[in-house]
Amino acid sequence: MKPLLSIRGLVKRYGGLTVTDHVDLDILPGEVHAIIGPNGAGKTTLISQIVGEVTSDAGSIALGDRPIDSLDVAQRARAGIGRSYQITSVIPRFTVLENVILAVQGCRGHAYRFWTPVVKTLALTSRADEIIALLGLSSRRDDPAASLSYGQQRQLEMAMALALEPQVLLLDEPMAGMGHGETSHMVDLLLRLKGRYGILLIEHDMDAVFRLADRISVLFYGKVIYCGDPAAVKDNPQVREAYLGDEEVPE
Repeated sequence: MKPLLSIRGLVKRYGGLTVTDHVDLDILPGEVHAIIGPNGAGKTTLISQIVGEVTSDAGSIALGDRPIDSLDVAQRARAGIGRSYQITSVIPRFTVLENVILAVQGCRGHAYRFWTPVVKTLALTSRADEIIALLGLSSRRDDPAASLSYGQQRQLEMAMALALEPQVLLLDEPMAGMGHGETSHMVDLLLRLKGRYGILLIEHDMDAVFRLADRISVLFYGKVIYCGDPAAVKDNPQVREAYLGDEEVPE
């Protein structure tokens, strides 16, 4: 199967520190590909290189057949790279609908019209409502984002990423800071999205990773030391020594 996203030999150095070290990675259509590794392994830097926030020192990135190394952040987003962040980045005083409409406008380049409220523009609201329903937020559609729980704000941020109509969705610790109930809900949500997008998932919650991932790459001091399906990762002694340690591995 041809990769949606193909990364070859990606390197980022800060002085004498190599943060990502000749990383090779493919994201296949419809798969959830998780990256695990200890703090400081280079996971977030890798995502920042993919979206164009951090300039790589070597290597290449292609979205399908299209090299995207020369594109800036906005151009990569329009090409099909979507991202959620570790820190929630919604507009608190805007409603759920207004936040998602803003993202839809960013994707479609829809012009503003004087004297016409944006929420009255059917072409925008209908698409926004589809995404809001997909993310399970229809009951909070007209509520300010500030009134949502932390987990719901993370769902809203994901809705805004999906509004950009990405081919590949990059999720940087979507369960960070969540309680057990919110984490379980987010896992169920990602299972519903699975197959619709190629998803690159960075997550420290191993229960979530092993439930969601089709493949797992293990990043250690900037290098991918192993890539395989969840069962193979669980049983790999090098992975256990480098990251999983003696902790109980989810079944």
